Amino acid sequence: MHRFDDPTRQAVWNTLRALNDAWTRGNPDRLTDYFHPCMVAVTATDRHRLDGGPACVAGWKAFAEAATIHHWREIDPVVHVYGDAAVVAYDFDMAFDMQGRTIHMGGRDLFFFVREAGRWWAVADQFSAYP
Repeated sequence: MHRFDDPTRQAVWNTLRALNDAWTRGNPDRLTDYFHPCMVAVTATDRHRLDGGPACVAGWKAFAEAATIHHWREIDPVVHVYGDAAVVAYDFDMAFDMQGRTIHMGGRDLFFFVREAGRWWAVADQFSAYP
């Protein structure tokens, strides 16, 4: 588990970790606790961006239900806080079964968070494959 010295950065990281645990450990409906109602995402599996929290939850849930996730790990995270906004970037490594195949995948993820009503909400996510 990665630890940050700054409590605000740690709070953002804890939110990111909790949302990733939700979908990678079989409870994607919990993403409603972390995805802002106005979230937008560019994912690896959707041609068009996902617009709105419900669409983002549905996208993550569809993947989680179609795959058996063996492992998920965030690598070399960075958290930058700008008042009530924050950016989290990290590489990831995962393995999952889908359609009878085991797939090992790595890439990069960039989340944008805002703090509203005393808690951090994911408002944007951008996935990218390694070049």
